[in-house]
Amino acid sequence: MALTVVSLGSSFAAGPFIPPVVDADAGRSGRNYPHLTAARLGAELVDLTVSGATTATILDQSQTTMTGKVYEPQIEGVPRNADVVTITAGGNDLHYTGSMLFAAFAKQPAHPANRMLAPRFPDGLQEPSDEMVETAESGLVRIVEEVSGRTESARIVLVDYLTVIGAGTSGGACFDEAERDLFLRMRTALEEAYERAAEESGAELVRVSELSRDHGLDSAEPWVRGLLTDPASSAGSFHPNALGMERVAEELVRLLA
Repeated sequence: MALTVVSLGSSFAAGPFIPPVVDADAGRSGRNYPHLTAARLGAELVDLTVSGATTATILDQSQTTMTGKVYEPQIEGVPRNADVVTITAGGNDLHYTGSMLFAAFAKQPAHPANRMLAPRFPDGLQEPSDEMVETAESGLVRIVEEVSGRTESARIVLVDYLTVIGAGTSGGACFDEAERDLFLRMRTALEEAYERAAEESGAELVRVSELSRDHGLDSAEPWVRGLLTDPASSAGSFHPNALGMERVAEELVRLLA
């Protein structure tokens, strides 16, 4: 009998603007790491990922996407017969990628993305507070606990975030030095939240952040996209590209096969 793989998470799992797009409202690709992993394992896939998700919209809050579609909490779609459940979330609890988008498009004040993002950052860029980090960490733990209670014996795997800002990332025209350093601190806070959540919950942890350390922006082989100025796809800036999704899937297959 084929495995059943379930994926929960935000855009770093959903794969916005990676063709083929299988759910435009969710920003979900048919070549995101959940689809690639399931295909290589010969597994049935339940892909519940939605770009923009927080740990709260996975657990107990509905999510309205930029297109206006409403998604019920992802946890409600987890079937009891799930064999593997992957989780990538928490970045939006810290405004991680949103902060990068705001910083980049603030330098292009006429761009539609700037007009959309500016109201979300009335005080400019902010350090992730202890409360924000705790929200992400405790949210991940609660997701693991909920999945465990809803399934019979699923393997639960936390998959953290691909590196966007690596040690060699200059930021170029996108970020100044202070912004780059802030995003490095955000990255570290998110990675540490994953480590503590895995330790507390007993979930397995795939550290794709470490795997991709030399594949961030400005690297010879980036696994994430740089700045996309086309308004139709600009929200996909600083997100995994097709190669990044391939590499995450390969790491998961090594763990699960």
